[in-house]
Amino acid sequence: MAPLFLLPFLLLQISPYVQAQTNISLGSSLTPQGPNSSWLSPSGEFAFGFLPMEGNSSAYLLAVWFHKISNQTVAWYAKTTGDGPAEPVQVSSGSRLQLTSSGVLMLLDPTGTQVWNPKVIGAAYANMLDTGNFVLDAADGSTKWGTFNNPADTILPTQILTPGMTLRSRIIATDYSDGRFLLNMRNNLVALYPIAVPSGYGYNTYWSKEGSIKNLVFDATGRIYVAMNSTQINMTSVVTSSMADYYHRATLDPDGAFRQYVYPKKASKQSSQAWSVVGMVPDNICQATTTIGSGTCGFNSYCMLDDTNNQTTCMCPAQYSFIDEDRKYKGCKPDFLPQSCDLDEGAAVLKFQLTSMDNVDWPFADYEQQTPVTKNDCQNLCLTDCFCSVAVFHDSDKTCWKKKMPLSNGMMGDFVQRTVFIKVPKDNSSHSELPDSSKWKKDKKCGRVDFLVEGDDEAILNLKNVERFVEVALWCLQEDPTIRPTMLKVTQMLDGAAPIPTPPDPASFVSTH
Repeated sequence: MAPLFLLPFLLLQISPYVQAQTNISLGSSLTPQGPNSSWLSPSGEFAFGFLPMEGNSSAYLLAVWFHKISNQTVAWYAKTTGDGPAEPVQVSSGSRLQLTSSGVLMLLDPTGTQVWNPKVIGAAYANMLDTGNFVLDAADGSTKWGTFNNPADTILPTQILTPGMTLRSRIIATDYSDGRFLLNMRNNLVALYPIAVPSGYGYNTYWSKEGSIKNLVFDATGRIYVAMNSTQINMTSVVTSSMADYYHRATLDPDGAFRQYVYPKKASKQSSQAWSVVGMVPDNICQATTTIGSGTCGFNSYCMLDDTNNQTTCMCPAQYSFIDEDRKYKGCKPDFLPQSCDLDEGAAVLKFQLTSMDNVDWPFADYEQQTPVTKNDCQNLCLTDCFCSVAVFHDSDKTCWKKKMPLSNGMMGDFVQRTVFIKVPKDNSSHSELPDSSKWKKDKKCGRVDFLVEGDDEAILNLKNVERFVEVALWCLQEDPTIRPTMLKVTQMLDGAAPIPTPPDPASFVSTH
């Protein structure tokens, strides 16, 4: 009989929600809240079940994740399997995942409606393996369904992608909706290419391997390679981080790069406990270009790769800002009114200027090329052209490219031997900012009319005439037809032959129309 002081430890070992399970029997179930929210692998390194969504504590993602690390990185997540675009399977706290007595795994929402099912029947049991693969097994031990055969955006050591399998990036790191990039395994081809959201239309590839390709393999040593009939081609650099000391994963990230990561299992002075990139395809995702689509970053932005962590940053040019700071893939917008084609060349030079940046380019947005020209010629050609938003100059061959909106495939780096000139308003230009609605209302209330003709030099010089036109217009817009002037009276007031009385306050008209 065990000593009494050992009894608490023995009880802990047999606790059903602390002990990692091997075979998950029929009739077992999980709920998002409480002790039975996940099933652990024997080592406790992986979990399958309900993971609270970041930023939304009332929603839960059905997923597999690294259980022993602080940020519980997701390795797989369930997606809907309907006719429309695939969506991540997210449910609320009253939901239930159950492995029925007939061997069917199903997820029910709080109303009892089935929201997800891997479409496999007759499983004898389930298992969360130490590889990170959650499986439904037959009675003979064969696998009927597994997460390794239905990947999301990540693969793990011992996982193999066969023809017909894909990885789809997330839209952003915290939103598991289908993103803008795809890794596709086909017969004799493995390729990375951008995807149109939401239709899923594939653009041209930005990385590929062709030939007698059989599989894409992430082997037990941490090596990722493309298996061909007679050879193997490394997809990422050979990794020296051991499986015993590091967790490994490879993910198609939201920026389109396929990165291999390692994470130390134990903290040390030499390494912090965080995911580190040990290989990526392509080597610099910022250089990946497509003839259709925005590229790695959104339209009118540019991509910069940080060599210290192999992560990308998307930037906006001067006097541009992100449409959505949280979703930078939506691109950048100008914070000013564009140049009007009604301006002559002299007025354009007075109102706009060019700011320069080195080592930046936006390929494929050209609409005109001039060569040979000087740098000054290039600037003037863009400044006096109302269609030109950016000019790119290549000094070695004296070539100038004029570019129009939207700009795509933006990139920055030493590999870009270009100077760009970005057209923006001069600081003293009335076009320097978009009109502010609150300012417009205030000016109207105070009786100002000069704001109506900002940027029109001729109208500003004849402001008295503008005031006369506005006053006559206010008389013509009166709701009471009996006080509206006749056409003869209107003509006389416009010509200055008749005085213009102060018009009544048109507030009632404005408020009802």
